[in-house]
Amino acid sequence: MLHIQGFTFNPFQENTYIIYNDNKHCWIIDPGMYDAHEEQVLFDFISKHELIPQQIINTHGHIDHVFGIDSLKQKYKIRFGVHQADEPIVRNAANSAAMFGLKFPVSPQPDFWIEPGILQLGDEAVQVLFVPGHSPGSVAFYYPEGEWVIGGDVLFRQSIGRTDLPGGNLDTLLESIRTQLFVLPENTLVLSGHGDPTTIGEEKQSNPFLH
Repeated sequence: MLHIQGFTFNPFQENTYIIYNDNKHCWIIDPGMYDAHEEQVLFDFISKHELIPQQIINTHGHIDHVFGIDSLKQKYKIRFGVHQADEPIVRNAANSAAMFGLKFPVSPQPDFWIEPGILQLGDEAVQVLFVPGHSPGSVAFYYPEGEWVIGGDVLFRQSIGRTDLPGGNLDTLLESIRTQLFVLPENTLVLSGHGDPTTIGEEKQSNPFLH
């Protein structure tokens, strides 16, 4: 069984997640730690629970989701993966940060590409869903046994991800939600990149952007 812990970091109030199995192996998803204090919060959780980081996997490459990547790579000697379609966004992260007046001198470099299919954390299988629209390479991580999906900035409680950033497309985003997320069981918990969790059923019934 996979366990999950969420954190909220950086000026954009981004949600970072750690998932780990009973053998203490863990993945860090969308590490958004912006400063040394936020980095230490994540490091302390990993140390307290005696976790063994395996890799960093991202739902997408926007700056608020990649601030903490290099600190994790340096500390734990692990690799960072993202969908290849978001590689230009990751490469431009430092420039994007500068536009917001934020300190982020060097863009992180992906070490491998994440493709739709299955990722294995020990004996546990996590499904990778391709959900472009917010960004060209957005993915979601679905764990059926735990009845949750980490959806990045695709679907929020009563809202959807913005599509006015480079590579965004509203029609593509809505199609991704309807064909990849809304087909999941209605009790599936949606853990978004910002804000509170919701469920697939709740958003199917009342999300104003999807009616």
